[in-house]
Amino acid sequence: MRSKGRISHDGKIRFARGEALLAPHLPHLPHLPMLQVLVPLLMAPFVLLLHPRGLAWAAATAASLMAFAIAVVLALTVVGDAPLTYQVGRWPAPYGIELRVDDFSALLLLVITGASSVTLLGGWQSLARALPSARQPYYFSAWLLALTGFVGIAVSADAFNIFVFMEVSSLASYVLIAGGPDRRALSAVFKYLIMGTVGATFYLVGIGLVYMMTGTLNLADMAVRISDVADTRPVLLAAGFITVGLALKAAIFPLHIWLPNAYAYAPHIATAFLAACATKVALYVLLRFDFVVLQHSASEHAVQFAGYLMPLAVLGILVGSGVAIFERDLKRLLAFSSVAQIGYMLLGASLVTIAGLNAAILHMFNHALAKGGLFLVVAAFCTVAASSQLEQIGGIARKMPWTFAAFVVCGLSLIGVPGTAGFLSKWYLVTAALDYGALGIALVGVILVSSLMAVVYIWRVVESACFAGEFGDDADSDSETAAVPPLLFIAVWIVALANLYFGLASALPIELAASAANLLMGNAP
Repeated sequence: MRSKGRISHDGKIRFARGEALLAPHLPHLPHLPMLQVLVPLLMAPFVLLLHPRGLAWAAATAASLMAFAIAVVLALTVVGDAPLTYQVGRWPAPYGIELRVDDFSALLLLVITGASSVTLLGGWQSLARALPSARQPYYFSAWLLALTGFVGIAVSADAFNIFVFMEVSSLASYVLIAGGPDRRALSAVFKYLIMGTVGATFYLVGIGLVYMMTGTLNLADMAVRISDVADTRPVLLAAGFITVGLALKAAIFPLHIWLPNAYAYAPHIATAFLAACATKVALYVLLRFDFVVLQHSASEHAVQFAGYLMPLAVLGILVGSGVAIFERDLKRLLAFSSVAQIGYMLLGASLVTIAGLNAAILHMFNHALAKGGLFLVVAAFCTVAASSQLEQIGGIARKMPWTFAAFVVCGLSLIGVPGTAGFLSKWYLVTAALDYGALGIALVGVILVSSLMAVVYIWRVVESACFAGEFGDDADSDSETAAVPPLLFIAVWIVALANLYFGLASALPIELAASAANLLMGNAP
């Protein structure tokens, strides 16, 4: 049966084949990879026609929920099983365009569509306050285009189509960031635009060089052909261009300068959506391209990958956490925390082991839960506070105790407290690092120090919300219900409870991450 997992003799969680159970009820199962892209893409222009208040939001939310349902079915189908492929126009790969969903892309699809659905569902009142009613259809259309770009990247098996979807998601993300009432977002999005354009250009140049040497854009075919031209100068140059370009997109330290202001000045709900998935999509492309293709391009590529990126990961972890401690704006604090968390993911990948990749991929999922929840709580705080400055939310825990409790749950997950989702990926990362001997012990020290730094900056928020200011002194027992929109309150607690649930019952993400790690390392020589 598909609905149950079992524990094998080696202690690993396994799932039975899902397609046999799902296929009779879903005759269009082979077409789901294409529907994953088409649903938000076709709804985006339709949303522009829905000018009456609330209809654009309802249509966008319905499309996002449908995309999430498709992602769930795809994940249950491919977990521990063969990838699901779709040939556009029935042209076989590598001559035609191929869409492919395996364990890695399925996990990412859950993150993207889940983040979009929860933030849209809970963010209606927040976005309605931030946007004039006449502009709301355009904003929700851009949201669906961003969703289309993100899921398109996840399912594409073609290097150039990844670039196309990357540009779709980037252009739409610029609108999401700059579309709010804060004019400082314009300068932030301009910096994001410049950095994103440079990153995309570097990626495209690298793809062009690889295509020149291999004559193909299909990633699987490219991985086979590139071994014939390994260690050639154009391929080595392409590896550098692609890695730097995607590092810019993923906000890897020190190429993260666009991220703090973009997160700080965007509308609160858009920040929650982008923080949960945008950088992870770029990191997904970097890991897939590196381990599927570039590991075959040079005899010492694995050593070079670790040698260059591991120091950047350590610096990102320490510098991001250190800056977050001294930030006075809650959104910027969480943004710099994201720089550190991206460092954790990169650190796991730079170990170039199955255990390290497993930890990195699992942390992509768990960080989306924690950081998405924290930014949703910020949106709830800002329904009653003048801004996200720590001084402005002083004493807010007395006004909004349940919402603040959700912040604590997500904050504990970000720190990595046992019983939360964040603990599992950090534990896996520590275990993977210990395999590196003396260097591994030093890396474990970095992880522990940065976790203590996370305790410090999360505690600063707790201290301000609980013990500073007079925010809640005149609050009555019903004030929180009146202050926080009900849908936003529900969304906040959905994510908070998910952090607890996946900390205790994490079979699906662990199995997807483990299978993805084995898949990526299986392509390495």
